Parts: sequence; C-alpha cells; structure tokens
Amino acid sequence: MRIQTLMAVTALMVFAAPAPALAQTPPPHLPADLSPAGVRAADDHLALEAVEGTEAMAFVRAENERSLAALTGDPRYETFRQQAFDILSSTARIPTPAFLGDGIGNFWQDATNPKGLWRRTTLDSYRSATPMWETLIDIDALSRAEGRDWVWKGANCLAPDETRCLVSLSEGGKDAVVVREFDTTTRAFVPAQGRDGGFVLPEGKHRLSWLDRDTLLVATDFGPGTLTESGYPYIVKSLSRGRTLAQATEVYRGEQGDGGYGVSPAVYRDKDGVVEAVLFSRPLDTFRAQTWQWVDGRAVRLNLPERVAVQGTMGTQLIVSLEEPWVIPGGTLPAGDLVAASLTTLQQPEIVRSDNDPQVIFHPGTRQSLQDTTVMSDRIVSVVSDNVVGTLKVFTPDTTDPTHIRWHATGIDVPANSAVALGDASRSRGAVFVSSQGFLTPPTLSLADVATGELGQVRQAPAQFDATTHGVEQFEVASTDGTMIPYFVVRPVNAPRDGSTPTVLFGYGGFQIAFPPAYKPELGKLWLENGGAYVVANIRGGGEFGPAWHQAALRENRQLAFDDFAAVARDLQTRGIASARHLGIYGRSNGGVLTSVSITQHPDLFNAAVIESPLIDMLRYPDLPAGASWIGEYGDPRIPGDAAFIARYSAYQQLRPETDYPRVYITTNTRDDRVHPGHARKFAARLGDQGHDHLYYEETSGGHSNDADPVANARRWARHYVYLSQQLMD
Repeated sequence: MRIQTLMAVTALMVFAAPAPALAQTPPPHLPADLSPAGVRAADDHLALEAVEGTEAMAFVRAENERSLAALTGDPRYETFRQQAFDILSSTARIPTPAFLGDGIGNFWQDATNPKGLWRRTTLDSYRSATPMWETLIDIDALSRAEGRDWVWKGANCLAPDETRCLVSLSEGGKDAVVVREFDTTTRAFVPAQGRDGGFVLPEGKHRLSWLDRDTLLVATDFGPGTLTESGYPYIVKSLSRGRTLAQATEVYRGEQGDGGYGVSPAVYRDKDGVVEAVLFSRPLDTFRAQTWQWVDGRAVRLNLPERVAVQGTMGTQLIVSLEEPWVIPGGTLPAGDLVAASLTTLQQPEIVRSDNDPQVIFHPGTRQSLQDTTVMSDRIVSVVSDNVVGTLKVFTPDTTDPTHIRWHATGIDVPANSAVALGDASRSRGAVFVSSQGFLTPPTLSLADVATGELGQVRQAPAQFDATTHGVEQFEVASTDGTMIPYFVVRPVNAPRDGSTPTVLFGYGGFQIAFPPAYKPELGKLWLENGGAYVVANIRGGGEFGPAWHQAALRENRQLAFDDFAAVARDLQTRGIASARHLGIYGRSNGGVLTSVSITQHPDLFNAAVIESPLIDMLRYPDLPAGASWIGEYGDPRIPGDAAFIARYSAYQQLRPETDYPRVYITTNTRDDRVHPGHARKFAARLGDQGHDHLYYEETSGGHSNDADPVANARRWARHYVYLSQQLMD
C-alpha cells in the first residue's frame, strides 16, 4: 500500500470553521420543557417505539416498499448484490482460527452453508492449502431440524482440553442468546436431563464463565428485580451441573442502579488450566467499574481505578491498562499505561508501593496508544498504534532479581502502514495469531511464537478488487479548538483535484474505538472499482490516541466529535478531493449519532448519508433498551443539565422543515436489541412529516451485528452502494 503522509504545520494551520450558530427560531419539535415528561409530550411518534406494534409495522412495511422500489429497482442493484455475495461467501477467504484443544476451530459461512458450520482441524492441516475440516455443528441443519432462525454467537470452551463448550445461539441475530453445552468428543449437545446433564440457559444477555467442569459462574436474569434499567444483570451466581438457575448460589451482587453492560465474572487460568484468579467486574456506568476478586469464598474489592481495562493474569500479577491516571504512593501512573500489579497488593485497602509493584510495563508516546493486548504465561503481546498504524511489541519481565523486576520491549516486524490485530492465543503453545491488512492490501494471517519473536505467515488472502487504480494518503486538519485531526484518503491516483470524485466519508467517534487502515472488499468492489473514493476520519471520541482522545468528546464535549468530522469534510473540499455535490457520509450505531447530527448541523457539506442502526433521539435514548448503558458516553437527558447540552445536537429534535437536507438513507433491524429500531423509525417519520425526501429500510432479521448470513448481508451492501451511487455518481 502506498501512503503519502501530509501533516499540517502548526505555525500555518487554519482552524476549521465552527459549527453554525443555531437559528433564532427553535426547531418545531424541540421541547420547551426538557424534562422526561416534556420530551415525551412533544414526541408525536412514540408509537414507533413499539418494536412489533401494529402502527410501527405498518410504517415499516410502507417505507420498505417505497425504498426497495428505489434501490432494488436500480439496474446496478443485482450486479452489486451478486458481487457482494461472491465476496462474503468466497471460499478463498481466510478461515478465522481459534485454538480448540489440540487443534484449530473455525466458524464458516459460504453459499452452501449460509448460516454456517462450526468445524475443526489440526494446526498442520490448517496451515495447508486444503485443510481437512471436521464439522462439529451445522447451524443450517440445526435451524431446519428445530424450526428456529439460529444465528451463531460463539463458543466458550473449558481449558485445558476444551472438549466441553458453552455454545451461544441467537434467534434471528439478537444479542440475547440461548446457551447449550456441547461435547466436542461426541460432536453433540449434552442432554440436559439428570444430575450429570448438560448446562442449558434460556434466552438472555448472559455473562458467564467456566469455574470448573461442573460449575459455571453466571450473571443473567434470575427473575423480577435482577436486571438493571438497561436490561443487564447485576448478580453473579454459581451454577452447579444438574441444577436450575433457581437453585444457583449467589456469590456476588452489585446494585440494580448500576450502569454499563452488567456485572460479569471472569476466570483466569495458567497454561495448564489451573485457576490464577476469579474476578468480577461491576460497571458503575459505561466506562467506570469496580474490580472484585473472589478470594476464599468471598468477594474482595481490588484497589484499582474505576477506569481500567483488565488484560489478564500472569501468575500472581494482574495486568491492566489504565484509562485514567492512577494516584498511588510515590507518584501518579498516567492514563494509557500498561501496568502490572500483584493481586495481594491490590487486595489491601491502602497500596504500599514497593520498587516494582505496581509497575509500568509500557508508556505510550504522544501519538501512540495500546490497541490490543494478550497476556501469555511469561510475556505480554501488544499492538501499539503509532499515528493510526499498527506496530507489534512483546514485553518480557527480567526476573533475575525478583525484588527488582524490569520489563523489556521487543518489536516484531509487521507490514508497514497496516492495521495489526491479535487473534486467538494459546498459553500452552506460547503462540498467538496476528493479522495485518491495509486499505488496499488484503489480510495476512501469521502465527507469532512469543518466546522467539518469530512471526510465520500462515495464510494470505487474495485480492478481491482491483486496487492498482487507487492510492492512500494521510492528512491532518485543525478542528474548531485547534486540535489536529488525522484522516486517511483512498482515491484514484489519477483523480482530478476539482471536487468531482464521488467520495464517502466514514466516521464513528465514540466508545474509544479506533479506525485504523482496513481492507474492505465489498467497498473496493462496489465503490472503488467504479471510480469512487473513501475517507476515514480519526475523530475524537475514538481510541486512536488512547483514553484522552476518547474522553475529550464525552458528554458535554460531544460537539467536538461533530466539529472534527465537519472539519475533515471541509478540508476535503478545500483540497479539491471532493465537493459537497459528490461527498457522502456513512456511520452506524454510535456513528448514526454522528451522521444524523452532521446532516442537521451541516446540510450544505454533504449530498448523501447512510445512517445505519443508529442512535438519533438522544433525549429519549435511555428509555429505549439498552440505552441507559451508554450514559457514561453521552450523559443522562433525564438530568436537567445534561438534557440542555444533549438537546443542542439531538438530530430528532433539531430537524427543521425549512432546511434543505440531502436525501438520506436510514436503515435498521427489527431484531436489533442493542440499538432500538425506534430511533431510525422516528427520524424517518419526522423527515417525512416535514416533507424531506428520504429512504428508510428495516430488515427483519440479523440483529445489530448484521451477521445472520451472507445472503442478507449481500443485499444490505447492495442497497448501501446503490443509494450512494444514485446520490454521488448519477
């Protein structure tokens, strides 16, 4: 991949224009009373919040019929659909590996098996050009036999032999799953009857972990009053084989008013499967949590910051990455650091710091951040982002003097200008899978020997589109407060600088999620090969530069993420890369907040917006499951001060009938139990009420992850790119 990096010079930088001042007349649907009752009273589309309500489904059917006529009736649709399906079902794809006992497991979907196969092979066979796979579960056959729309959601297998697995199956793609115990030696589900019967959990948003072969630690819905307002569990119980959930024994309890995604148990084991620690994470909000250890049958709170990510255990050491400064005796450890601390030290009410406990393993530089970490038996492997491209490091403790341990960092060579990610790891083998890819470079899968630092290529994915016509550049632009915002541009090498290139701008800007270079074959085939360009904006709210980059756009500072995105859009136009006529935007989930706000605040900057699975009504989002879990990110509109700053940007309330918006495409999923479909429905309905042209389509299966099967996903991508072609190319 060719990357040309062009950085703005601080002395010459021109700040991006600020967001336009709000009109003197408030939008017609912005409530004068921002209390929950006032917001509800001003909402004329509450009926669309009933997921399968009569009025809601009638609205969906009417909108789907109109939108499908416009999209699937386009002569490009069938070509796009077939091209997307060929990519999504290609047998040349790299089968994602997971260590499974002595072999390798993989979940695989293709044209013959659209719902997928869970299968296994040996590592040697996996390395070969033609692996010999043994099917463990055929999801298509299981769905037919049981008359259910099963979607695979993963397997949790008990180390070290990993012959007993907890398989999660979703009805139609929801986050909520049914869990069944599976025996890989018999290739069958373990019958649930009797004292030795298999574990079976009814549908729910479970948090669970194996304690031993006959015991699970489970956080789930144990009946009335056992879930938070977000619908997540706050109680952990020990469930013995042959017992029902009603007979499980409580081992830890948070509080019903807790936020975030629910309490979760985690059991950490050494390479032989021996338990090193049992921890409970009790979320207080989206990002703050207490960490507790189960010690001798009781829960002990560990002396850790509330904003911390537990990465794993190494013997008696707990490895964490800090998401806020940690004030301890003798100094403060900065946010972003990778740290080791002994569990016995953390169990004390007051930390008495010795020379190496707690100890910083790695301190990122200004433009660096930890992106991925795997803790092995005697080493730590981390992906470190450096100006939004990946590097790979191994951290090794020098235990020559046990009272004065020092950590040494060694780099492992990975392809330059790439996104690097860690895959599954095996402590017993001392190996971890590593993938690398670029915007125009297909993924490479390698296996790293962490002891030697050797990285051996296992598989190279074939190119799935012609990338020879395009190049990659990286730019920066100053946002409204002067902060430099980096972004990548992938465009034809011979594209004129007259703004005529059809360009899609991608953004997210939330939850500390980074967007590094990534190979997107469906985008390459359906968009780039047709002369398009695309841009990835690394705006604040994301994780490109560590916790501070994320936290800069939290709550009352959310407008900065929107300003960053608009700054990139303006810079694209200033550079002649794109013009408003040929510039569109795409965002999903939290990216739906970004795109809907961008359209309402800057309708003059764009001519298209794909707003997928979005949050949009930010004044009612905690009332739409599972919105309350995100209060740490956005604030709580039920609190007057928070409602005031949220109301200033919430796109559902900021729509104006007199404004000329581009024709947007809003799409969601009826079975999305993570981001409620009411957000998308109500936004589309209000656009229609005000006379704004728009498209709305709601899929009926697949859930928030859009992972039901490649058939539905191919249709989804075809609709996206037909719409973008209509708006930006025609």
